[in-house]
Amino acid sequence: MPEGSQTVSEAKGVRTGRRARAQRSREPRIPVQVRRPQGLRLTLFRDQDNLAIHKAALQILWDIGVTIDDSSTRELLLRQQGCQEGKDGYIVIHEDAVTKALSTVPSHIELYDREGNKVVDTAKTIPTFCAGHNCVNVLDHETGEHRPGTLADIEKTSRVCEGLPNIDVLAGLGFPQDVPVEDEAVESARALARHSKKPIAFTGHDEIEAEAIWTVLADAVGGWDALAEKPCGLDLTGPVSPLKLGEELCRRLKLAAERSLPIVCYPALFPGMAGPITLAGAIAQSSAESLAGVVIHQLYNPGAPIMAGSSILPMDMRRADLAYGSPEYMLANLGATDYFNSIGFPSWIGAGCSDSHVVDLQSASEVGSNMSIATLAGTSFIHNLGFLSGGRTGSLEMLVLCDELAGMASKFAGGISVDEETLAVDVIQRSAKENTFLTDSHTTDRYLQENWFPSLFERSDLSLWKDSGAKTMRAKIKDRLSTLLAANSS
Repeated sequence: MPEGSQTVSEAKGVRTGRRARAQRSREPRIPVQVRRPQGLRLTLFRDQDNLAIHKAALQILWDIGVTIDDSSTRELLLRQQGCQEGKDGYIVIHEDAVTKALSTVPSHIELYDREGNKVVDTAKTIPTFCAGHNCVNVLDHETGEHRPGTLADIEKTSRVCEGLPNIDVLAGLGFPQDVPVEDEAVESARALARHSKKPIAFTGHDEIEAEAIWTVLADAVGGWDALAEKPCGLDLTGPVSPLKLGEELCRRLKLAAERSLPIVCYPALFPGMAGPITLAGAIAQSSAESLAGVVIHQLYNPGAPIMAGSSILPMDMRRADLAYGSPEYMLANLGATDYFNSIGFPSWIGAGCSDSHVVDLQSASEVGSNMSIATLAGTSFIHNLGFLSGGRTGSLEMLVLCDELAGMASKFAGGISVDEETLAVDVIQRSAKENTFLTDSHTTDRYLQENWFPSLFERSDLSLWKDSGAKTMRAKIKDRLSTLLAANSS
């Protein structure tokens, strides 16, 4: 038979196969895949990137190690298999110790308000938001002055946070410089707790202050056991880059672990100054530092709640200024979150912060951008809301704006739900011909949940806006602040 020729039956079979394939091609086909959770997610690293960072972090811990200032913690680590004293007094940590610690770390962190209601669950796809803390200045919303913070400012922050629907966790924005240094942390926690039931993120100078703050919270909820069962606080601490775990960190890790209270262990790393200038190198080093902390924490109490975080703080090397509003800040957040997710270590990231010194177009642009990105990063716990001046100035006005942006970003992060109810074929059947969608029960029952409605952003037509006083966004923010402070003045 000549090459390329075919019998009638073969030709018939070919035509039949073609028709079958053509018929199948008209049918909708979806690739077989694992069902993804509802909500949007932005990933930066591939699996091999996460693996490379993990290997680099483990190599840093084994080839270089970390300095441990607390003697009891050093002894604890040196008793672990493979851990030993390396060069220059550094403690090198074996891969097995890291693997063992990660195997006992809880997969997610929960926080509750002081009435026992769950507020934060890092396993969720929709984020929760926390105000910033410990700024050296505040931007006075009444005078426009940058000045040192006071205890009255902390109380104002609590009152405003209590009234903002999208701020889930309290923090003081600044610290009170009108009280003795040794009392700052405890008095700030008391001031925050006085005007809000929301959980409190706090930091202190040492484990003594941390325990005093935890005691305030324990007394408020009925004791230490009740606090551990439904924690309403979060201790913020971390290593000092490069590769140093100080006494206060080690002791606070021990305190939190033994009491089963949640703690964040994350360093503040300045690329090019306290770590590599490259973001991949900065993530590897800061991750190694956090992993050293989790090893210590889990040795004291396996299964106690702990989380990491990205606090890689890019610098504008022209003047050595922090660059919270930079794209590098959010790239570091995204990359670190991808890595921590890949090893099952819950984490939080920063957003809602700007390098501008006032609430202006720059601050709104930077905050709008980094909050939108943060909500897609794969962690549902976001802090630093309300920061100006690269984290040096706390602003209640910026916090109010962040609350508005948090509502918008959360709606975006929720994605689109696809099911029989939302596809609404039956609604189209009964409403399309007469165009009665507006009065259909599907619309009237669901429009509030299907749409995000701003409280500050303008959506009215031009004439109505002018008739209402033509208020700028800054004026609306000030009005909102006055209303919140008046409503929560008791």
